Amino acid sequence: MKIFGIGTDITECDRIRKMLDKHGDYFYDRVYTDWENEYCRARKQSIESYTGRWCAKEAILKAIGTGWVRGIAWRDMEIKNAPSGAPYLCIGGGVLAKVLAEGISDIQVTISHCGTHATATAIAIIDGTEFPQDRQFIRPEDF
Repeated sequence: MKIFGIGTDITECDRIRKMLDKHGDYFYDRVYTDWENEYCRARKQSIESYTGRWCAKEAILKAIGTGWVRGIAWRDMEIKNAPSGAPYLCIGGGVLAKVLAEGISDIQVTISHCGTHATATAIAIIDGTEFPQDRQFIRPEDF
């Protein structure tokens, strides 16, 4: 196993709250997938959950070495939760293309938050296998 890259991000929850208040549905739909919106809205601490997913997406792009470049979209990444509550990543679009091109086998992600901040760390791993098919998706806008 080889570590391809590591990324981390920290963001103030109030920053995301202000973005959500200012831009409303446009922001929700541009940054978060339908699944993420449903999950976060159902949480008692929804702003913290949205901020954590924002951080995770930033950390993932750092781990794969792209940052925000042409061909990469917020909704190329979907942060879901296993039954245990642990976050995991599903990818599509430009992120999937980059991961497959680099031979990245997995991206592990962790998220933490409190009332004022959220943070996430992502580790991109190469172990000779392909990124799991059940965590790849094609967005309708890719057609």
